[in-house]
Amino acid sequence: MNLLTGLDALLEHRSVQDAAAHLHLTPPAVSRILGRLRSVTGDPLLVRDGREMVPTERALAMRDEVRELVARAHAVLEPQAVVELASLRRTFVVRCHDALLTSLAPKLLAEFGAKAPLASLRLVSENPTVDRHTGLREIDLDVGSPPQESPAVITRVIGADEMVLVVRRGSTLDVPKPSLTAVAAATHIAVSRRGRALGPVDDQLAAHGLTRTVQATVATVAAALAVVAATDSVTILPARLRDPLPSTVRIRPLPFTLPSSEASVSWHRRHDNDDAHRWLRTLVERTLADSLR
Repeated sequence: MNLLTGLDALLEHRSVQDAAAHLHLTPPAVSRILGRLRSVTGDPLLVRDGREMVPTERALAMRDEVRELVARAHAVLEPQAVVELASLRRTFVVRCHDALLTSLAPKLLAEFGAKAPLASLRLVSENPTVDRHTGLREIDLDVGSPPQESPAVITRVIGADEMVLVVRRGSTLDVPKPSLTAVAAATHIAVSRRGRALGPVDDQLAAHGLTRTVQATVATVAAALAVVAATDSVTILPARLRDPLPSTVRIRPLPFTLPSSEASVSWHRRHDNDDAHRWLRTLVERTLADSLR
């Protein structure tokens, strides 16, 4: 690149001193560039004629191509132009927890479509067989609980949500304050994409000398709500992430405290300076924050 830039300046100014001024280099440095160019091409390129330097036939033949190559290289290296959303043609891939997706999608798609009508979104669910950190290389954004910390991943925690008990309307646990023993005695539906039945709920119960029965694990919040709506089983979910809530179920407080469920937006650092990506993640962050209020 330095040789091409130097050759372009020398052919333009036909003077080592003037080319040096143009390139913000010293004349000896430009003389060394000319020497390397002559060695590489096997041609003198510029020959002295009195006080001037005259290009050879080889130099004249390559002049336009050299100028074009230098211009193209500069264009590639220049800062990215401000993205024009109205004409943006790009498909963004956003991986999202299914419960978050239910509350996010309507508002997100409405504004996305209004601002970037030629772009599209692929909203995909988490894959339990793919490491979330590794998977971030293949997608634009991850929306859900914060992934494992990594120098290659940027994560912004947008908010947190308390955990609540979801019961069928009219069931024995459909009371203002279900007791600890009643919650432990109920059959539970656990939500886990990886099929994990045990977790913080069991730790809290164990602290009181109690255990629970996990009747089934399901991959989505929607599935858990469907089971609870039709049976006496219960499930424990983040308070704001259970919409739309079936009319046959109710939200009740837990008789113990669980850690809040954090909601975050994460992306691979390779996207950090991408203006179109910056617009998307700002939109997703704002929409997620609104849904957690």
